[in-house]
Amino acid sequence: MRPIRGLMASAAVCALLAEPVAAQTAAEEDAVALQPVIVQSGEAGAADAGGTATTSTTTRETIDNRLIDSIQDLGRTEEAGVSFNRNTRSVNIRGLEGARVLTTIDGIRVPYLADATRGATGGADSFDFNTLSALDLTRGSDPMLGSGALGGVLALRTLDPEDLLLGGRRIGVLTKSGYDSADESWFTANAVAMRAGDTYMLLQGGYRGGSETGSQGDLGGIGSTRTEPNPLDYDQYNLLAKVHQYVEGGHRFGLVGEIFSREDDIETRTTQTAAGAYREGNHFSGEEVERRRVALTYDYAAPETGGWFDEGSAVLYYQTIERHSTVDAIRSTSPTGEFRRDNSLEEETFGFNGDLSRSFQIGETLHRLTLGTELRTATTTQYSAGVDGCPDVTPYPAAFRACANLHTNQADTPEVEGSAIGLFAQNEIGFQGGRLRVTPGLRFDWYEEKPGLTPEYEQSAAYDGTLPPSSSDTAVSPKLLVEYDLLPELTAYAQWGMGFRAPTVGELYSRFGAVGTYLRTGNPELEAEISNGFDIGLKLGTDDLGAHINIFRTEYENFIDVVQVAPPGGEYPQGGISSYYNIPDARISGVELGAHVRFLDYWRARGSLAYAEGRNLTDDTYLDSVSPLTAILGLGYDRQEWGGEVSTKLAARRDRVDNGFVAPGYGVVDVTAWYEPARLPGLKLAGGIFNVLDKTYYDAVNVPDSRAQPDLYYSEPGRSFKLNVSYRF
Repeated sequence: MRPIRGLMASAAVCALLAEPVAAQTAAEEDAVALQPVIVQSGEAGAADAGGTATTSTTTRETIDNRLIDSIQDLGRTEEAGVSFNRNTRSVNIRGLEGARVLTTIDGIRVPYLADATRGATGGADSFDFNTLSALDLTRGSDPMLGSGALGGVLALRTLDPEDLLLGGRRIGVLTKSGYDSADESWFTANAVAMRAGDTYMLLQGGYRGGSETGSQGDLGGIGSTRTEPNPLDYDQYNLLAKVHQYVEGGHRFGLVGEIFSREDDIETRTTQTAAGAYREGNHFSGEEVERRRVALTYDYAAPETGGWFDEGSAVLYYQTIERHSTVDAIRSTSPTGEFRRDNSLEEETFGFNGDLSRSFQIGETLHRLTLGTELRTATTTQYSAGVDGCPDVTPYPAAFRACANLHTNQADTPEVEGSAIGLFAQNEIGFQGGRLRVTPGLRFDWYEEKPGLTPEYEQSAAYDGTLPPSSSDTAVSPKLLVEYDLLPELTAYAQWGMGFRAPTVGELYSRFGAVGTYLRTGNPELEAEISNGFDIGLKLGTDDLGAHINIFRTEYENFIDVVQVAPPGGEYPQGGISSYYNIPDARISGVELGAHVRFLDYWRARGSLAYAEGRNLTDDTYLDSVSPLTAILGLGYDRQEWGGEVSTKLAARRDRVDNGFVAPGYGVVDVTAWYEPARLPGLKLAGGIFNVLDKTYYDAVNVPDSRAQPDLYYSEPGRSFKLNVSYRF
């Protein structure tokens, strides 16, 4: 464990909550801190607090009791069929990931940055679980939740000052620290909230530092035979500040500021060989991500009926997210000597989200009408800075022939100015006193990406003297949800919805390579991806007994993938030309199950299962990003002061792949427990042993299709433990 180096520099003060606010202040409510909170599943304007038919909520209590510190933990402990791809740093839901899964923080979308050539990818994981009060996970596409949500939505809600101020308190504190042996990391997260009259304030900061995540590989050394992970050290910081101002009449105004930063330093021993390009012991790489946001918010809840609308929310925000992929090495072969790279990708966004809702009655029918919008502009820039021994002349002399493949101090993509407009409306119509509910909805999306010529792009070895054209498109995405209460607690539903995803800047405009080698280029003629999905199921819901079953089938048009458009030869003899291309048809279908029950006095059991199969219908091949059949089973015991659970994650063999890794089936057992002593109110101790049986297993999504190392290098951690302690007062 290492000392805290200090939190990152200042961020603006605070607040954003995209759900309706009660007219009373929190000081007038006798709430309990960090209790289950249902959050809107997506940007401001999700239809209602419960999201859509396939939305599940994980509360702060569950996060603490089951020691969930990451998206990997969420998929291992709570959500069967959900994974986190550590190679692409992307959430995987129903076999889709990257830009096909929407992540939001307090209703603001977090872009997924993708630089497939240089490696600066990711961004959706730029948050700390210790800042959260709850999260919603929606499987599949619902157009009301936002464009880009073809696979699903991960909607995160950060702590509010009201979460820490109980029953009229003027000061509230939450502190939490812990240790995880899987990556030898320790963390501390601390929050303080204050109230002065109708003004509520929160300041939260955290740090986590650790090493590489372990695996079952035990062969060290350098090169392609290594099975141990590369040595790694990381530092992660976050700072969050919020202010809420309540105004008589049901109004709340807010200000929020946030900074998140993570830096990984890696000794990449897998790329070194005794007689290779890089000198032994002198190849280091790094991954960095930083996200900043500042927002003004407004929330309204009518103190009485009869107004123009019942509820409303709005947020005006600025956000920037930046990723760096770095190399610091010494080359042993030409060009010999110092070799450094800093490959960066940044998106700077200004946006506005807003929604209004109104409940009313027409004859015997009940209505809840929701109208909303999402407006944003973004500037995307990419650049590679570097130092090496290549001469500043072309063509390169024979002794420096390798330099023809090393391109730096250039932009592979022009600077792109993007704009997007989303408008949506839906109306939940209740018949038979609300027992039958029919919810039609419609979303309109428009986007435009305009590339601009910059000196950095003109310096690219792949620049052909022309600027690619702008890309724009529109889409109308309908939705229809029908729900019927067979019994007071048993609901049958069927949902149909279409989704829309615009191509990313990299898919449209990236261009890397040079004449004499190979070329990988974007395609400005790409069409947007379209999904058309059906879900049908049953939901049974009480605190003591609950279950759900959902069957889904989604067709995709214009699925974007990389294909070779010209074989090696001619101007590009090494690798030909590859580019992005629209696959006409793809399909993912499957089933999702879940259940929980409380029995005897203190016992509970739970289980969930997810199965999906994805196919490229055009080429009649499997989609390699789809997880195998997985299930999570848990048996727990909870009393007032203490509790625990034994859980297992089970996965079938994944063999329905095209070029992907054929992952063997496995079963992993975890044990967790928590203790809240009555004599020390507010103190909680939580701990767990994970992979108790020290099983060697593979998360199929985490294993790349092309593997340079033995299989064990990609295995998951063996037996590990976590210890957390938190205190609130």
